[in-house]
Amino acid sequence: MVFPHAPLTRRALLRGVASACALAAAGCADRALRPSASGSPGLRLLGEKILPHGMVFKGTTVGGLSALDHDPATGRWVTLSDDRSELQPARFYTLKVDVRPEALDVRLLDVVTLRAADGQPYPPRRSRGNVVDPEAIRLLPGGRGILWTSEGDPRSGQPPAVREARLDGAYVRDFHVPAMFRFAPQAGTGPRNNLTFEGLALSPDARTAWVAMEAALQQDGPEPGVGRPGGPCRFTAFDVAGGRALRQVAYLPDAVPHAPVLPGGPAENGVSDILMIDTSRMLVLERAYALGIGTSLRLYEIDTREGSDTLGLPRLEAGGFRPVTKRLVADFADLGLSRLDNTEGMCWGPRLPSGHRSLVVVSDDNFNPLQVTQFAAFQYREST
Repeated sequence: MVFPHAPLTRRALLRGVASACALAAAGCADRALRPSASGSPGLRLLGEKILPHGMVFKGTTVGGLSALDHDPATGRWVTLSDDRSELQPARFYTLKVDVRPEALDVRLLDVVTLRAADGQPYPPRRSRGNVVDPEAIRLLPGGRGILWTSEGDPRSGQPPAVREARLDGAYVRDFHVPAMFRFAPQAGTGPRNNLTFEGLALSPDARTAWVAMEAALQQDGPEPGVGRPGGPCRFTAFDVAGGRALRQVAYLPDAVPHAPVLPGGPAENGVSDILMIDTSRMLVLERAYALGIGTSLRLYEIDTREGSDTLGLPRLEAGGFRPVTKRLVADFADLGLSRLDNTEGMCWGPRLPSGHRSLVVVSDDNFNPLQVTQFAAFQYREST
């Protein structure tokens, strides 16, 4: 999800204030693996790195980092900005990330401009042309390039998209996105603006790409509310070679965990990223926010084999499908971070000397001086 960049909206300012107010509380938690039940998955904080707000790198403003990925074979790291070509053209960065048992360091290496099929950078949103809202990125193995998603823009008639590009940002192709994800002219059907293709995950063999909706299609149910879980989010598996949808499962997001301080103030929750553990199991990150409270982050594990295939269902109604079940891996409030902010990207880092996987995340500051661009690394304990 992205908020307007400049000038700052009242909503973005309030979100930043609330996030800053949560700083002290977030920093008081211990660094232990949570949850602690024997055999349960869990996280332990290794380190964090916050980049300066408004940092300028090679003529671009570093911010809005909504996705992160790492290729262990090459050591390459990438992070995607969700700037809709408003500050500078849509882009991703290459970087060096040093994950150690008790530390984390991050250094930018280069910036790559994403380009449309005509070879030109994507235009700014105000052009109403072929605009994009970049949200997720994954590296294809062997240096083949990247997959990335755009949430689309209904005002410009641009639907959500899954695209392949080369490492230099050149356009390769679009995937064949099912019609259910196109913005509909009539209210009550289709995706909600800015709540579409937020997460992207690749299977270990890179043959299957899973794309996660941030919130339910309008006909499938409501957005999450305080005390009310959201309607089912559709997670769609695509064949990478052919670019076509294979199957789909439904995921039920939590209710907003806290009421806003001011009645009627902003309160939201949604899926911000997904990551494959193996061929069938997946991590799902939910990111919530409530005015005056701040951000909540919860990481869940699901097994995609457990849900029924919803790809052929135009509407998801209770009793007509079987959603995946989810198991809590960690509540980020328990992990000892200096603050919780709008974390939207996650990927596997290198194996640690202990043999455990490392998990690295990044937050999207919405180009808001009251929020942060925060990288954090964790030791991940597998479930048994």
